[in-house]
Amino acid sequence: MAEKTFPMTLEGKEKLEQELEELRTTKRAEIIERIKIARSFGDLSENSEYESAKDEQAFMEARIKEIQNMLNHAEIIDNKSIDENEVAVGKTVTFQEDDDEPETYQIVGAAEADPFEGKISNESPIASGLIGHKLGDVVSIDTPGGTMRVKIIDVK
Repeated sequence: MAEKTFPMTLEGKEKLEQELEELRTTKRAEIIERIKIARSFGDLSENSEYESAKDEQAFMEARIKEIQNMLNHAEIIDNKSIDENEVAVGKTVTFQEDDDEPETYQIVGAAEADPFEGKISNESPIASGLIGHKLGDVVSIDTPGGTMRVKIIDVK
């Protein structure tokens, strides 16, 4: 069975590498110190500080494995061969629905998605509906909230 790849921009890969380094060095050492201090409080069966630190350690180790997997299977996006007016992963697209305000998002891989920073996953209904279309196209996009009809007004 083929491994899942994680499309991402070079910037997104570097951000994940920085997070991984931070978790492996600083955060891991902090949690180990918290566990050490909590152990000194005595009976571990009723020690909430110890339980909290162990839970945080488990969460952090799971995140480290998740990031390592994403980086091991990262697929860096290269848009050099794609028409500059075509919507693709890694590009920023501005679209407008009817008379609503225009919306602008960068289309990124799922590992980088953060709607609050204007980055949406290529797997999202909006992004997958826009990918492959060009500047000026009017596109119908099926979303969980219904069908949107948008016009692509800028691609960068």
